[in-house]
Amino acid sequence: MILVNGKIGTTATHIHGEERIEYKPPNEIISSKNLDLALEVVYEDDYLAIINKTAGILVSGNRFKTVANALAQNLKKSDQSDWAAPKPVHRLDYPTTGLVLVGKTRASIVALNQLFENKLIYKTYHAVTIGKMESKGKVSLSIDGKSAISEFKVLQTLISERFGYLNLVELNPKTGRRHQLRKHLAALGNPILGDAKYNNPKLILKGKGLYLNATSLQFKHPFTEVNMHIEHELPKKFRKLFEASKASFSSKT
Repeated sequence: MILVNGKIGTTATHIHGEERIEYKPPNEIISSKNLDLALEVVYEDDYLAIINKTAGILVSGNRFKTVANALAQNLKKSDQSDWAAPKPVHRLDYPTTGLVLVGKTRASIVALNQLFENKLIYKTYHAVTIGKMESKGKVSLSIDGKSAISEFKVLQTLISERFGYLNLVELNPKTGRRHQLRKHLAALGNPILGDAKYNNPKLILKGKGLYLNATSLQFKHPFTEVNMHIEHELPKKFRKLFEASKASFSSKT
């Protein structure tokens, strides 16, 4: 990028003499879209970081309030020569909470994207679902004409006067289609609690949002070659829902 008197130069910029002209390599550009928003950093090194996303914010996109625009204010600049503006390498839905993987160098962003493309990053989610379920199973249901596979395991179930049954479910998506877990569970007849899009709007806990959380990431670090397994505890609303009803639990394995 070429700066003329501190402003980005274009083919329409006229030079009259005595201007200050600077060249800024791509990794030295300071974004004008940095968002002053605190993020919980779960892990960070010189190449990558993992943050815990809250509900009600996009990972990236056209809006100003995104995780991507807040990363520079929350992460340390990499000491690597190819350092870059930190960039998320995958997305979570707007109402979904949990772990998001971020690249901090140009090489890391490319390498992490390749790991995702080769299905070498393993994600585990937890959700609260409605209705009686089998203890475990697999859903193979195409989404938008593409193959989609999700595996599930019910960890705990409680009796609910309003919902009948509520289940704490561990989920392992084998593919990464848009809204895959939400669509697959709804297709089973066990929609995720708080899902206003794929559930009966009357079965919503007011002010609690979607009960879907990205809990862990497993992959081999592309530079240190360490086997990474980063986990984060479930959000308080998950724990509060089940801990308040311990006497009603019927565990499933």
